[in-house]
Amino acid sequence: MPSSSATRTRTTVFAPRLAALISNHLGQDVFRLEPDTIGVAGPEITDRVLAARRATETERPTFKPLHGRSITRTEASSVTRTIGGDVRQALAGPLPTDVDLSGPWPLTGHTFLRDLILGRDPYRLRMLMSRYLELTPKLTWSVIAVGAALPGWPRPGDDGLTGLAARAAQATGYQERRYAMGIYRRAAAPVCFTVSTLVANALWLGAPFDDATPNRNIILESLRLLPPSWNVLRNASPEYPAIDDRIGPRDDVLVLPLLSHRDPALWDDPESFRPERWNDLDPDNTPGYLPFGHASERCWGRHMVHPLAELLLDHVRRTGLTVDPEQTIGKVPLLGLLGVEEVRLTHAS
Repeated sequence: MPSSSATRTRTTVFAPRLAALISNHLGQDVFRLEPDTIGVAGPEITDRVLAARRATETERPTFKPLHGRSITRTEASSVTRTIGGDVRQALAGPLPTDVDLSGPWPLTGHTFLRDLILGRDPYRLRMLMSRYLELTPKLTWSVIAVGAALPGWPRPGDDGLTGLAARAAQATGYQERRYAMGIYRRAAAPVCFTVSTLVANALWLGAPFDDATPNRNIILESLRLLPPSWNVLRNASPEYPAIDDRIGPRDDVLVLPLLSHRDPALWDDPESFRPERWNDLDPDNTPGYLPFGHASERCWGRHMVHPLAELLLDHVRRTGLTVDPEQTIGKVPLLGLLGVEEVRLTHAS
């Protein structure tokens, strides 16, 4: 699909450190980033590094220890199934037809998803989905501390609770309630944050889209150019120097899909937004394509992110929304979740 005149007027501006990564290391397989950190972007060595061992609890992106308490893989799996059930229930019916999703994204999309999936839950839990809590962990834990201490904690069996809130309702005592609120945020926030960011990225990169272009292809191509999970950290480990002698025994390893997704040795016309490339590519078996991690340990939320993103994108396309033609610059800050900071959507004239 050729770029429209609208997309050709848009410029994506990466934060200086991200821009330096792309400028200095694109096309390299292994390179030193810091005195104690090696960057990896080549598909073969990436496969070997990520397959060498499972992620430790501190390397897992979502279920790191919470308040100093380990989250077992069994608990993480159970929580994942619970939020997955809540997402499926939210998707069981049609989207509201009177929803206007114009305005600043990803905030507008995030708020819509929060209300769609979690709208029945008590305010003290829903407020944990606020994007403002991303500003500092201290703010998040302050909100959790207050929410756990307030009277009126939800009770098991209360009508209308999502499965995730029902889990939280089982907590007794202040410390358990703090932990339950932390788990609620850890499970639900990444779904809302990631999907809204992904759709905003897709719209910035390619809207308006050709009517024949599938939402699936648009999402996959957006994940290539602006992967929300743009790096994968592995702490120093004895397996890694044995894979490549450029990695020292004390070196942490930072795997960078940000670079492999743009490598000209792997992609035809890598800087262009071309959804049609996915007509013939398998996203689970394309070298260097790691939007949800390695085959040995895929991100737990990928089966929720894709259908939600396609649903939301479909709604935006059907209701005639597109990127404000007056917006020509999209800034991509250096954050854990890679995305355009703000995309203004308006109704097409």
